[in-house]
Amino acid sequence: MKRLVLAAAFATLGITAVVAQSDPIAARKALMKENGNQSRTAREMIEGKQPFNLVAAKKVLATFAETADKGKNLWPDSSKTGGETASLPAVWENKADFDAKLVKFSADAKAAEGKVTDLDSFKAQLGDVGKNCGGCHNTYRKKQS
Repeated sequence: MKRLVLAAAFATLGITAVVAQSDPIAARKALMKENGNQSRTAREMIEGKQPFNLVAAKKVLATFAETADKGKNLWPDSSKTGGETASLPAVWENKADFDAKLVKFSADAKAAEGKVTDLDSFKAQLGDVGKNCGGCHNTYRKKQS
């Protein structure tokens, strides 16, 4: 089972790399959409709209943990404009800070993954990891209307 998950992860990473080179805006939208899907799963478990599932909870955090690796090349200078990007110019003006926020989000999610054993620990860990989302979105993403 672990080999299958590992193989799927490598395949996804490879596909992401190819898409990122041809259309980084589309690739980063896909990355953030998946993070949003996982956030919805987490929220539904926390709100009791779906039963807590340890495997699903760890998948949420594993997906977040992959963000820096998958996202590190998705904001090249050539993608400042074009497409319907929600990224603000601040991304490129403060690239080092932006990249550091991606790395922190990923590192915190990876550390949290090993600490989740039940719904209560998931809530606690997700709260800490979730602070990273707002820290980046508030500074580097256009407000959604």
